[in-house]
Amino acid sequence: MPWRGTALPGTASPFTDIARARRSPRRFLPTAVSSSDIRGVLEDAQTAPSNSNTQPWTVHVVSGAARDALAEDLLRAEEEGRTSPDFTDGYGEGIYLERAQALGASHYRARGVGRSDREGRSAAVRENLEFYGAPHAAFLFMPALGDGVRTAGDIGMYAQNFLLSLSSRGLAGIPQTVLGVYADTVREFLGVPAELKLLFGISFGMADPAAPVNTLRTERVSLQRSVVLHDTPGVLDGS
Repeated sequence: MPWRGTALPGTASPFTDIARARRSPRRFLPTAVSSSDIRGVLEDAQTAPSNSNTQPWTVHVVSGAARDALAEDLLRAEEEGRTSPDFTDGYGEGIYLERAQALGASHYRARGVGRSDREGRSAAVRENLEFYGAPHAAFLFMPALGDGVRTAGDIGMYAQNFLLSLSSRGLAGIPQTVLGVYADTVREFLGVPAELKLLFGISFGMADPAAPVNTLRTERVSLQRSVVLHDTPGVLDGS
């Protein structure tokens, strides 16, 4: 008998609720996550699929004094302009740039930071490098295999498992590509060899329900704008 999920076809499941309710908070409570929950999240993430079962992720988790010391190193690197990204970035000149700019504007509005408020924007950057107050942060490293695209995809699937596992436990996490901008700083602090490349980090813990910035809700484009169906009728009808 072929393997089947537990939900009946066409019905919602707890996974649907978790996936659609997940958010990326930008302010956390200082409350530490239990060791059993952290282990559970890591075990869930470990079940992610990967190309030819290579499982190319190496994950470093910082908490407590290590977390605080690394935040200080990151802030110092930012102040001194010591960026060291392993990967290029950019959004082009079209719709992807527009979406990124819209998110940035929404983020600053939720924080009450105006376009000309340089100090407010600088504070937002510092909070980013302080893990938004989260008590824990996970750093996702990958080996340089080929052009890196397939490996990065594997890391993305690992990260999604990680994030959804947090949500299923009443916790929250935010993936932060900016942490990868200071890859050398992170590698040196953690004692990670140069051949492992830092894709991004995930700050995690309990979201602060009283923080105004956590009211931010980002929109998703419609299925019609991102999905093309071939001989698959009825999926987008009436939506």
